[in-house]
Amino acid sequence: MRAALDDPVAFATFGPTPRAFDEIQRAGDPIIRAIKLAVDDDQRPGQFLLNGSANFLTVPTISESLAGRMALFDLWPFSQGELDRTPDGFVRRALTDPESVKAGAAATLRNADYLERLCLGGFPEVVDLSERARAAWFTNYIRTVTERDIVELTGARKAQHLPRILALLAARSANELVVSHIHDAGGLASRDTTDDYVAFLQMSFLVHLLPAWSRKLTKKVSRHPKVHLVDTGLAAHILGKNATALARPTDPARGPLLESFVVNEIMKQLSWHDVDVRAHHFREHDGAEVDLVLETPDGHIVGIEVKSSSVASSSDAKWLAWLRDKVGDDFIHGFVLHTGERSFALGDRLTAAPISALWTTP
Repeated sequence: MRAALDDPVAFATFGPTPRAFDEIQRAGDPIIRAIKLAVDDDQRPGQFLLNGSANFLTVPTISESLAGRMALFDLWPFSQGELDRTPDGFVRRALTDPESVKAGAAATLRNADYLERLCLGGFPEVVDLSERARAAWFTNYIRTVTERDIVELTGARKAQHLPRILALLAARSANELVVSHIHDAGGLASRDTTDDYVAFLQMSFLVHLLPAWSRKLTKKVSRHPKVHLVDTGLAAHILGKNATALARPTDPARGPLLESFVVNEIMKQLSWHDVDVRAHHFREHDGAEVDLVLETPDGHIVGIEVKSSSVASSSDAKWLAWLRDKVGDDFIHGFVLHTGERSFALGDRLTAAPISALWTTP
């Protein structure tokens, strides 16, 4: 770190290529400018691998963007397919051969199994830890990111409020983000500061926002994004939940966390998918709501609903059917993902499937 700050040009050009730099955001503009000069002098691709625990494009201490000189990839926590060494092929099939999802084998997982996976999450460091050790890791991770990393990168003056803002966002997982509500409950004097702190949590890959989708189907489409924590293990820890607590039928966190679990798995698949597919949610003030809408550049869409029950019926697909009828031939397929065992048809271009189809579909 010291060498990168003292002589960034020498540091950037030392040794054979490719050169890998970790936590690149901590060195700031000097090292980025040195890399920019090196790339401009020698334009062969693949000379640098820059890793960071913050979103490079939103770090306040970095003004250089390397626009036109680099490709950006978001590195998510482990997917369920990576943990199980299974195909993770749902998104590709949903877009290109959705009927084949119905042919998948019956799921071996039950409701309790999904809740265990949800609470484990996908951070590589925790997947082999006991529940108690995992809780300690999550606690220390939150402290490190909010009390050191964000403060170091942004100069945040009221960092003690960041864990509370994060907890408020976790409590609203899979719900629309209304920042004024976070501000009212967060204890910060300035609304601008609340906006900044929500953005800092996004910058640090703790939170991601799912934008609202619209093709002007109605005049009253909600424009608020939905908020999801990047890892449901972290979200469950913040909310003080384990699989046993979430298994209670009356627990209000189970449905939202399971929705976040599914959304995150799909976002991971989209990060390596070879087609530019955008993810959104849809909510119309008169009642229509779809948890996840995947849209291709040519306007074709796949709709996904998440149910925490082990039984799915055509009534669970009513808003998918509504969306299908609104967009017509642009509607590829709609899926109701549930915690039951089987896949089956729910109507024209509508299918119920186990959540595990996300990572067992080839």
